[in-house]
Amino acid sequence: MEYYTYILRSKTTGKYYCGQTNNMYDRILRHNSGRNKYTKHGVPWELISFYKFSTRAEAVSLESKIKKRGIERYLKDLEG
Repeated sequence: MEYYTYILRSKTTGKYYCGQTNNMYDRILRHNSGRNKYTKHGVPWELISFYKFSTRAEAVSLESKIKKRGIERYLKDLEG
């Protein structure tokens, strides 16, 4: 099974969200349907980036690293 760490950006608020899942398609649908407590106020969400892993532990580890760093700061560090 494959696992993903992903970063979303709200088209309405401009805020970012980071999470992990084993079903990217379903997870984004859930975010955009307002069924997620933390993201229901930012609908619609767009996928900014994602990373694929072979274990859930790897996906959770990157998610934690991104959240500790701060999503915007993490993305800026990637740019250069």
